[in-house]
Order: sequence, then structure tokens, then C-alpha cells
Amino acid sequence: MRQRFSQILNSSNPQILKSLALAGILAVAPLSGDLLIAQTATNGRASPRDQKWTAPRTPDGKPDLQGIWDFRTVTPMERPSEFADRPTLTSDEAAAYERHIVEGRNADTNRDKTTSRGVINGTNTTADVALAYNEFWWDRGTKVVGGLRTSLIVDPPDGRIPALTPAAQKRLEAMDEARERPALGPEDRSVGERCILGFNSGPPMVPGGYNQNVQIVQTPGYVMLMNEMVHNARIVPLDGRPQGSLRQWVGTSRGHWDGDTLVVETKNFSRETALRGSSPNLRLTERFTRADANTLLYEFTVDDPTTWTRPWTARVPMQRTDDQIFEYACHEANYGMTNLLQGARFIEKASSDRP
Repeated sequence: MRQRFSQILNSSNPQILKSLALAGILAVAPLSGDLLIAQTATNGRASPRDQKWTAPRTPDGKPDLQGIWDFRTVTPMERPSEFADRPTLTSDEAAAYERHIVEGRNADTNRDKTTSRGVINGTNTTADVALAYNEFWWDRGTKVVGGLRTSLIVDPPDGRIPALTPAAQKRLEAMDEARERPALGPEDRSVGERCILGFNSGPPMVPGGYNQNVQIVQTPGYVMLMNEMVHNARIVPLDGRPQGSLRQWVGTSRGHWDGDTLVVETKNFSRETALRGSSPNLRLTERFTRADANTLLYEFTVDDPTTWTRPWTARVPMQRTDDQIFEYACHEANYGMTNLLQGARFIEKASSDRP
């Protein structure tokens, strides 16, 4: 896909380049190759496939986590009902599941074939409008995670997010109602739609549709986690300083080393986070462990007693990639939000004009 993207960027056809610029999608996809991540586990933690392998070290003696890591997968966050009592799949079952998911979500082959289509330079523009992007622009995972697990959630054992509290149910119902009616203001729309937070950049980081790369840079006193989605960079101090009480969209992160695992604890979120349903009371614990030369095991525990009835944990093996981090200029003056609010006012006026 990266080859195809380069061909388009080098195209001399002004219509193609103009349509790309207008769509604002030149920097959407990280365009990595498909990956099958393998890892083993001991007592719930990752262990190297080759027991002779040891993690490289930074000059100050810490495990070297630096590089660009890809976290795409078709493994869902929650275990599908058809695998209710199955934490893992066989190789044949995993291959069949991968085919089913990849074919089922293909935006090109599953479009409404009865719809009239416009074609510009060989591109089906109707499908682009109807489905936001055609399949070319997606960069979703095509393989299940290592161990052939049926869910990213590893605790609770059923692979499902715990039940919502009654207060959270009411809060989410109110949010859903706000999204269904004409928006009174931008606050009625999600933080992802407003380009405040990326839908997969977190914290925590979860697989999504594209831009599923994170770059890690280490210094003796800090770790930087820069997500390709919305180009968000978290600077995490490692010196034990307090988290304070200042609330931010991505919370306040502090890190420390637990043996060879980097632990990042985050709290003080300002409102809902990129994790659907969470509240400002979310306390997030992330763990980063080198499992082998090409695998970084990412694990996060969500503790938000005002939202869920118990904490829960998910695990995502990330794969090293040689691809670059591309700028994701989500906002671009956010013309979409302006148009959305103008449309809402038009709907209100049209409704008030009716007899």
C-alpha cells in the first residue's frame, strides 16, 4: 500500500492531487505491512520466544524501548459471543476468522451495488462519500494477535468489559441523545470528531482504522510516547515527581521502572477520554515490556469505579516497524465541525418553519 501511496503522491495528474488535498487525507495512513505478532506468556506476562534473547539497553542501563511500534490487529477488544468460552483459537480457526473480518469490512466490495456511481480518474467517488473512505485509505489489521487470542482483554477471564455502573449508564445515555439530535455546540460531539483526541491514540492506545503507530524516545529522566493519530506526544517524567491536580485531556502521566518493564500511571483526566465511556475519575496503568527483538508487549489496566463495576486489563503485542511517523493534521481549521453546526441550525430553522 505504501508503494501505491507513493505513486499517487508522485502523480502528475492535477485532478488526483487536488482531490487528495481537498479531502485532507494525504497524511492519514501509516501504511505498514500486515503483521502476525507471536508471543508467549508466563504467569500472564510476556516472555521472549528465544530465552537466550536479552533486551538491549540504553546508556543509563534501562531496557531500550525506542523505535516505532505498530499495534494493528483484527483481534477485537472484547471476546465475540461465538467464542464465549474460548480464550484462544486454533490456527485454522484464526485464519478463517481473519478472512471473515477482512472480507466483511471491505468498503469496496460491500458497498450498495444498486447505488449510481460517479467515476473520476478511475476512482469511485460515490463510495468515497457514502462510506467516508474507500478501502484504499484504511490501514486496519488483518491478523489476530500472538497466542491466537479471541480478545485483547485478558482480565476479566471472560474477555469482556465489565458492566457499567448505573450512573455511567445514565451518563452515556445522555451523551448518545446529544449525538442524535442537532448539535447545540461542539461539546455535543465526541472528542475524536472535534480533533481533540485520536480515537486510537489514547491513553490508552487501542487498535483502530489507521495511524496505528507510536514512536518511543527515551532519555535518562523522561520517556516520550508520540502517537501518529492526531500527532499527540506524551512526555512522561521518570523522576518520581507528584502528579498534582491539574486536569488535562490526556491526564497527567508519571512513569517508573518495575524491573525491565516501564510502568506509566495516568490520572487527572479533564472529561471523557479517547476510551469510550470513561470518566474524569479514570486511573490508567500502562506497562511496556520488550518481549523479543521485534515485539513490545503493551498492557493497560483501566480503573474507573464511576464507570465500570471492576477494573479490567487488555494486552496488545506491538510490532517493530521501519515505517515513518506521518503528520496527522486532523483539525485543518475543522471545517467539518463548522458545517455540522451550520447544518444543525438549518434543521432547527426548517423545523420551526413547519406549520
